[in-house]
Amino acid sequence: MSVSVGVDVGGTFTDFLMLDSATGRFATAKVPTTVDDRSRGFLQGIDELGVPADAIDWLVHGTTAGTNAVLERKGARAGLITTRGFRDVLELGRRTRPNAYGLSGNFKPLIERRLRLEATERMDAQGRVVTPLSESDVRAAVQQLIDEGAESLVIHFLHSYVNDEHEAAAVRIAREMWPNEHVIAGHEIVREMREFERGSTAAIHASISPIVSQYIQRVASSLKDKGFRNELLVMQANGGMMSSALVASHAAHTVMSGPAGGVLASAEIAKAAGFANIITGDMGGTSSTWRSLSTASRSSLRRRISPMRCRSAFR
Repeated sequence: MSVSVGVDVGGTFTDFLMLDSATGRFATAKVPTTVDDRSRGFLQGIDELGVPADAIDWLVHGTTAGTNAVLERKGARAGLITTRGFRDVLELGRRTRPNAYGLSGNFKPLIERRLRLEATERMDAQGRVVTPLSESDVRAAVQQLIDEGAESLVIHFLHSYVNDEHEAAAVRIAREMWPNEHVIAGHEIVREMREFERGSTAAIHASISPIVSQYIQRVASSLKDKGFRNELLVMQANGGMMSSALVASHAAHTVMSGPAGGVLASAEIAKAAGFANIITGDMGGTSSTWRSLSTASRSSLRRRISPMRCRSAFR
């Protein structure tokens, strides 16, 4: 495993670094991001590195495609089916209003209200069925969202983190009817209590999954055509990596993955230079990210930058 390539696709430029650990040779490249089809700029930069695709052993890709889609409100058109009476949870949020107990504020959810529908069902906080799921409600809501042109769908019921029976049943129905693969249940993305936290993370996933997954699939397919033999790895926001084949079902984990790579690199450089506490800055064409961190423990560093609960930063 001697030839490693790192790629960071930003909103303005795409950056590349190639390192051959066997010879010590390295090369860099920088190309404009081809926003209409980011895979074109990706492949152009690989060519400019001067290393054949079939010679690359390790290819890691960080991207702000999902982050920018959320920040710029350019995500896919998503729909939501939730417990009857709770369609406005995403809009009410948690501590998001200027006056905590007032009725005014500027929070704008990723899924517009007319695409947030309801189905009869109810679990209590212990996971016991209070009201059985109405499958006819689910089918009617799914069909309405298809007719409205929704590209992706979130099923988000109360207390599904403790009992996912109703969500799982609704997802099975929805996936039989939905015209594409972009149907997700809240408990499949992040299984934690509190409806806003779980629902907002699922909404982010639904908003960016069609965009990020299609782009990554194009890149992976084009690399394979060029002779790349290994798995394309995609950076996660916690500093880890996942297979490109998993992006469609874990798209929310790519949000902030570009800046996360910079934070990890900065921490390693600071540690080698003998600095225990640092501030990192990552200024891109669309957004700027700043982190203060301790380099003493890699595990504590990953906890600091983990985005498993995507909340008010992406309003």
